[in-house]
Amino acid sequence: MARSWWARAIVGAVCGLAWACALRAYMALLAGSESQFNWPGTFFGILLPGVLVGAALGSASSLSRDRRAILRWTAASPLLFAVFTLLLPGVFVALVTTGIGGGAIAVPLAGILGGYAFAGRRTWLRVVGAVVAVGVLAGLVWTVPFIAGLPLATPHGAWAALLIASLLVVEMLAASIPFARLRALSSAETPVATR
Repeated sequence: MARSWWARAIVGAVCGLAWACALRAYMALLAGSESQFNWPGTFFGILLPGVLVGAALGSASSLSRDRRAILRWTAASPLLFAVFTLLLPGVFVALVTTGIGGGAIAVPLAGILGGYAFAGRRTWLRVVGAVVAVGVLAGLVWTVPFIAGLPLATPHGAWAALLIASLLVVEMLAASIPFARLRALSSAETPVATR
């Protein structure tokens, strides 16, 4: 069991790193020539939380029934992207005064809500999560023509839109792992009705 947990955490960490690198490429595309790669912003603000979130979500599928509290924390783990980003100097002030950096909160929240929509227990909450997640996904796709200036009808614009859309869907699928595990554990405890 411990070996399975570690193996899944390592696979998740590698997947999370790859996901965060791809997200950073999308961010560089949006910013264009103004994009700057630096140690704190790129590695602390994006790549490190990608590794941590990936490890948390990867390990979630092997957690047992007595680890419900940990599963709930792993379900919230995408919020580490917001926490690490907001810890960077000047980011919180920029968010409050200009709104720049709101994606650092919207992307993790959409991932969690989309994850719940895929695998949560309460139907009405799954519907709400799906509506919000699809709204954020549509908003991110529209950043390609409105912020990057790339029309969606061009190969470059279509590629960029597919990049961010697929990244968000992958995040939602990964974020569904703890919700699916919690649902499976609850279903296993529900007694089957006798005839």
